[in-house]
Amino acid sequence: MNVLWITNIMLPPICEAMNLPIPAVGGWMYSSLKKLRGSSNINFCVATVYPGTQFIDKKINGIRYFLLPLKGKSMIEYNSHLESFWENVSEAVKPDVVHIHGSEYPHGLAYVNACGTQGVVVSIQGLVSVCSRYYTAGINYKNIKNNVTFRDFVKHDGILKGKESFGKRGRYEIELLQKVHHIIGRTDWDNAHTWAINPNAEYHYCGETLRDSFYHHKWSYDACEPHTMFVSQASYPIKGLHILLKAMPLVLKKYPDAKIYVAGGDPSSAPWWRISGYGKYLKQRIADLRLKDKVIFTGMINEEQMCQRYLKSNVFVCCSAIENSPNSLGEAQLLGMPYVASFVGGVPEIVNWNSDVLYRFEEYEMLAEKICKIFNEAQNTEIPFYDSNRYDEGLNTRLLLGIYKEIECHKKGSIR
Repeated sequence: MNVLWITNIMLPPICEAMNLPIPAVGGWMYSSLKKLRGSSNINFCVATVYPGTQFIDKKINGIRYFLLPLKGKSMIEYNSHLESFWENVSEAVKPDVVHIHGSEYPHGLAYVNACGTQGVVVSIQGLVSVCSRYYTAGINYKNIKNNVTFRDFVKHDGILKGKESFGKRGRYEIELLQKVHHIIGRTDWDNAHTWAINPNAEYHYCGETLRDSFYHHKWSYDACEPHTMFVSQASYPIKGLHILLKAMPLVLKKYPDAKIYVAGGDPSSAPWWRISGYGKYLKQRIADLRLKDKVIFTGMINEEQMCQRYLKSNVFVCCSAIENSPNSLGEAQLLGMPYVASFVGGVPEIVNWNSDVLYRFEEYEMLAEKICKIFNEAQNTEIPFYDSNRYDEGLNTRLLLGIYKEIECHKKGSIR
């Protein structure tokens, strides 16, 4: 069987071959690919777009990688010039199954428009058409307007422009999902939303195989820094750091040594000509709430460093305004550490509807209370139960291989 993966990022082998930095996100895809290759005789090819001018076709360790050039155009815009490249890829690979990882960017739609939908399946990561509704994440219009920056003006960017961008990408996403016949998902939330978009598509369940490092470590209270929280990212409003900041003064009343660690760069520390509207908003909130020494941004960190940051923290906080099944929360579950999560999207299902760890996104008082409860219980904290099958590498590999075989049979018209 020939399987073509279409991804939103360049996987590590092609990055290394091109002397490009490995993305900090999406590592779970490469983990999944390695498991699939070790469990089957499928011929895998991987294709994505990149900000170059040349079409790249390179074989690395038995996998053929294709890079389609954006030629200076934005990844979030529909580029019709990609269609001829996709035709070349399809002719070279002759795929039995085409697996489009994520619906957030329109290059997958360009493949479908150029090559048709036979054998195509889209796996849902997030749904930008839905996320656009929640983009401002409770920040009112006055605060958004007051925090427009020089960078926002020059780049035609900012919080409202970000919401607009999600909406535009969402229209391409809906077009893609309306055209395909197969969808892979993993929560009731993504099932309901994809059904609403295309009730005729066949929905296949498959859990997520996460990054390798998180299967080989276990959290221990004795090894963590007490009274610390960890947030996996905070680059835009949906991730909800501003809500955790509002909860922090309540936590500090009881635990004055409490700290928040945030993975990634600090959007609030950029110089005035580079700071984003959301970065400026965070900067003001940190100053107003006197949290300057209480919020630590880690800078860009790799997979192993990220894993260590989880292990050193007392509680993981998923404070997003919307999520499907966040891999960051799954990684915390795999490590066996305490966590708190907002009651949004597919998150309640991921935590087995456990009210002890869930709070309504806007209710920062509830968030603070749940964090303090975990701090108070210290090493006696009962780690929430979760369905470990969701992240079972062997099970997910078998499920995905079964989906591929079923789609191949549909394509060949040989379903028994």
